This record gives sequence, structure tokens and C-alpha cells, in this order.
Amino acid sequence: MSVIEINNLTKDYGSGRGVFSVSFQVEKGECFGFLGPNGAGKSTTIRHLMGFSKPDSGETKILGKDSFHHYSEVLSHVGYIPGEISLPVGLTGYEFLKMEQDLQGVKNDEMQKKMLSLFSLEDNVLKGETKRMSLGVKRKLAIVAAFQGDPDVLVLDEPTSGLDPLMQEVFIDFIHEEKKKGKTILLSSHIFSEIDSTCDRIGIIKDGKLVSVFKADDLKHASVKYYEVAFASQEGYERFISLHSASSVMKILQKDDKNRMVFISAEDKDVDRLVEHFSHYELESFTNKKETLQDYFMKFYKEEKEYGGKL
Repeated sequence: MSVIEINNLTKDYGSGRGVFSVSFQVEKGECFGFLGPNGAGKSTTIRHLMGFSKPDSGETKILGKDSFHHYSEVLSHVGYIPGEISLPVGLTGYEFLKMEQDLQGVKNDEMQKKMLSLFSLEDNVLKGETKRMSLGVKRKLAIVAAFQGDPDVLVLDEPTSGLDPLMQEVFIDFIHEEKKKGKTILLSSHIFSEIDSTCDRIGIIKDGKLVSVFKADDLKHASVKYYEVAFASQEGYERFISLHSASSVMKILQKDDKNRMVFISAEDKDVDRLVEHFSHYELESFTNKKETLQDYFMKFYKEEKEYGGKL
């Protein structure tokens, strides 16, 4: 039995908004990355998983129980960080953490103390009212609330949004510790480095539909390799294009006539033959280009104009 199950989840808000037949599972001890830009359907999926909304069709389960109908039963086992932080008004930081403990029915003073220290939440801040807190402090408070009971299952929606770079690094290091302890983690994010650093498997969502699910290691150790090749002469460049446009050894993915460059792909097993082909040309450079998570992601989002670690 998978710890987290999402089976054919559909919620249609109209005008193409919502999620449509989304299915994936997260196994015990696994960190699953849920990657997509804002508005793609990540938070909608997670809100249903947490039992906050009823699906039009399909189901979401945590620890084998339908999360909408058995919300209170799974709550004590799950640490949840919402994508948008909205803390209750009229409470101090300490009172908010106490309220969360009471809701979950779990109290772990040692873990709470560790989390408060790790995220630099000091006594004077925690005695202040939540409505006066900065976004960064509210985010840190939400992180502490999610982890203070040392839960076995973690559902994290854009967990580092609003944190400064130092605290983002602290959080990522902490997730690595939690993985070593065997926690089951669903991490939703639009930050490539965050997903790449922590996740065992990754799902990409676009327009409410899951377009790819893959093992992170499969991308890092893929059998297809990519090369950027620059020719020393225009004659050599044109001869190569004419002779190898339909090659069985390589695929020409991009051509740059102005700079006499090609971007190609080839299988590992064909690398020797590839090198032999290029030995007949005078080259300025021959560079292996590793495909990153961002590169793979952008195959599904080619129309997006701006990206640089985030969308």
C-alpha cells in the first residue's frame, strides 16, 4: 500500500481551470517532487489530498484512508505546509503552535524546541501577534507547526516561498535529514534546484494534467547524451548538415547557421561512431551538455518566455 495515493483526481472549476484525471502515488520513505508553475494545479491537488475539498471524481488517500472522509483520522500523522500562509488573527506565535498541537493531538516539546532553534524563531517574536509578523516569519512558523509533532508523512506546498536564501538552505538540509529518518514526503514547488536536490521521483503538471512522472536518477543518468558542436569553417558546417540530416547515429536538434553550430543528441552506445563522424571535420569545439531538470521541464513549457530557476 502506498502512503499517499491520488487516483484519477478531477476537479473542474470551468474555463480550463482545475485538475483533470491526476494520478500518482508516493511510497513509504520516498520524496516525490510535484513540479509546475503557479496555476498549473499543484495546490488544487494538495488541497484535495489534505481533505479540504471534495473531488468531482476520483479519490485521494493517505495511509490507505480516503482523505476527505477520514480527515481527522489522518491529521495526526501528517505535517502540512500550505502554499499561502494565512494565520489566525488574535493569536501569538506560541498560541498558534499550541492550537496546531491540539488540532493534531500530538505534542513533542523536544521536536518543537529543535525546530524553533533551527529556524531562528526567538522568544520575543513568538510572543508577538501573528498579524504583525512578516511573511518570512509566518512561513517559518508554518514550517515549525508542520514538523513539531515529528509526523511520518509530510505534505509541503511551496514550503520555502517567502524565506530568505539562508533559510531556504536550512530547510533543504533539514529535508535531507527527514529523508534519512524514512519520512514520506510530497514536495510541491516551482523551484528547480529545490526539487532536484531532494526528490527521488518527480511529476510535472501542466494545465491541470500530469504530463510526466519519472525517477530523478533516470534523468541524471539518461542513456541519451547531448552535444554542442562548433565548426571551424562554413564549408565544413554545410557539408555536415547535408550529409547527416538523416543520420542513424545522431539527431540534429538545433542549427545555428550564423555561428556554424549544431546541437545534437546521441545514444551512449553510438558515441564511438559519433566521434568517428566528427573526426572528418575541423571543429572549434565539441562539448557534452548535460540535460538538467530545467531543460527537461521546458520541453513541456516551450511557450513560457521567462525562466531562470523559477517560473
